[in-house]
Amino acid sequence: MIVHMLRFSFKETATEEEREHVLAVMRRTASVESVSFSTVGQSLDDTDGFTHAYCVGIADLPALRRYMHDPVHLTGDPEIMPHLARLAIGPDLSDDMTPTLAREILALHDEKVALYPEWAAELGPLLAA
Repeated sequence: MIVHMLRFSFKETATEEEREHVLAVMRRTASVESVSFSTVGQSLDDTDGFTHAYCVGIADLPALRRYMHDPVHLTGDPEIMPHLARLAIGPDLSDDMTPTLAREILALHDEKVALYPEWAAELGPLLAA
């Protein structure tokens, strides 16, 4: 199982309606076939300024590839990203002890970046340093 986590905060200008819409879109993405379990909601750790979190459990690398390229995921991100101020990816974790797993996951991410450069360009400025 690969557990993928995002922590994020909304732009101060995001209305309550926009925030609820973003969370609904995230829940829709988290319910695609390749996801085994999920949760989307408030972050309980406020030490880093992130107010919300997104977590999905994905069975394996083939399921992760399907998740990353699922049409629901691809159409949801443009609805989400304009309303976010900051985003942190991870920490991700897995019960799969394959030593190369992190590299293989990164390769899937790099593949998506190459296929969807406009997505990568919109994501880049949101990533927390």
